Amino acid sequence: MKHVVLFFAMMMMTIISFGQSQTWVSGYINANGQYIQSHWRQNPDKTNHNNWSTVQQINPYTNEQGTKAKDYSPQANNYGQGKTIFIGPKGGQYYYNNNGNKVYVPKRR
Repeated sequence: MKHVVLFFAMMMMTIISFGQSQTWVSGYINANGQYIQSHWRQNPDKTNHNNWSTVQQINPYTNEQGTKAKDYSPQANNYGQGKTIFIGPKGGQYYYNNNGNKVYVPKRR
């Protein structure tokens, strides 16, 4: 019986912590006039080690595998090769791709 209670307590803690790390975003129209559908997103925490778009992570809603390198990983140095890396006011690093769009990159040491 102890094991059953312990199992359910652990499951509830997992569900609660998972739920607190997400925010529901209502649908909206972006600056280009495109409608963005309502969706769940992770709360920002100034790291990409646990984001759904990061390598080794899977978005639980779409089952898509993440593709972005983790901050400070050797793979992070491959982003923006040959491009000027800019630093935003909050410390985010980015470059402009061939279409003129900002592409944020993992942090480098």
